[in-house]
Amino acid sequence: MDEQYDVIVLGTGLTECVLSGLLSVEGKKVLHMDQNDYYGGASASLNLTQLFRKFRGEEKAPEALGRDRDWNVDLIPKFMMANGELVKILTHTNVTRYLEFKQISGSFVYRDGKVSKVPSTEKEALTSPLVGLFEKRRLKKFLEFIRNYKPEAPVESPDLDLPNVPMSQVYKYFGLEEGTQDFVGHALALYLNDDYLEQPAIQTHKRIMLYTTSMARYGKSPYIYPLYGLGELPQGFARLSAIHGGTYMLDKKIDEVVYDESGKFVGVRSGDETVHAKVVIGDPSYFTNKVKKVGRVIRAICLLRHPIPNTDDVDSVQIVIPQNQVKRKHDIYVACVSASHNVCASDYFLAIVSTIAETDNPQEEIRPGLELLGEIEEQFVYVSDMQTPVEDGTKDNVFISKTYDATSHFASVCDDVKDIYKRVTGEDLVLKQRPTQEEEQEAMANA
Repeated sequence: MDEQYDVIVLGTGLTECVLSGLLSVEGKKVLHMDQNDYYGGASASLNLTQLFRKFRGEEKAPEALGRDRDWNVDLIPKFMMANGELVKILTHTNVTRYLEFKQISGSFVYRDGKVSKVPSTEKEALTSPLVGLFEKRRLKKFLEFIRNYKPEAPVESPDLDLPNVPMSQVYKYFGLEEGTQDFVGHALALYLNDDYLEQPAIQTHKRIMLYTTSMARYGKSPYIYPLYGLGELPQGFARLSAIHGGTYMLDKKIDEVVYDESGKFVGVRSGDETVHAKVVIGDPSYFTNKVKKVGRVIRAICLLRHPIPNTDDVDSVQIVIPQNQVKRKHDIYVACVSASHNVCASDYFLAIVSTIAETDNPQEEIRPGLELLGEIEEQFVYVSDMQTPVEDGTKDNVFISKTYDATSHFASVCDDVKDIYKRVTGEDLVLKQRPTQEEEQEAMANA
């Protein structure tokens, strides 16, 4: 195995698999290794036996839950924005050929103890129970402005110069109440906390437009989700890498990351075998001395026999609980999918509640989310550290991904992919529609 590669990738999380696929397509010789015997790493989808083994040790799953093959339980719950960066990467690489997607049926927000549909258009703003009569008009005007805003066009007030004013100033201009600001910032723009209020408003505009254009693409909600769970995503990129010459080794022990005298990465040792490469990309679990803890995320995986109450009995939904509604510094997210997504047995629903932990009692912090679920059949709770690399990797050629945060979609994961890609290659990742397999074959036949 003493072979030379361009890149060694350690771990099969989504970030690592996307980068492996992208670099393989571009002709790099890639070796991809993982100590686990399954794809996905921290973002894997587990069957019933794996789920109980991970959280309950030797305890067997109740027979009533059905068969292993009926369950694909995500450890990291996230949905995909229909017009988001991950969809663009999937299209750019044509990984969509390996996957099937289903729309998420509802997008809801929690306010004053109730769950209501997120209004994303002027028409919905006028009928939403979230806001009073006069506030409906102000919200309608605000959403009209967001939809029609063009950076190059003159604005009617200096308060609406979005690149140069904070979002708090824009809210003030339209006279939006704090509760309305809550769901705009947290359920439309999908910010985790209120830091955005003092940042340039143009960033919030982009996020709201992503939500509304994603919503317009399919209706019902802006989110889509792969059948059989999120574990399908890294496997799709692994197949892409393999087609373009990438080599995969699962269940491969990593004994040592090898450096030269100057501290630069030169290879990876497994037993008495060593492989060499110019660059290594990996998740934080392989580089514990090169990362730092920046917080903790708590997640509760809940198995239900019913849809989440007060969500119109839909088969899938996201609910955002804005921080201010429960006197916290970070939002709580509730994601729910069902048997219609091929992730659980018939008549079951799979709900995951998550947030960034702020205290020494994180289970109490997610209680507002758990209380929305109704009766819970089984519950698995875990807390994981959020880690980020200490350095950017350019000194030692070690490029480390960030762990997954509590956000409900993949924007931060895609940012990390693009950031690492640029540091490794020196070039920006430019996403474009690649030819399909059929078009490539036709072009070769006509050559």
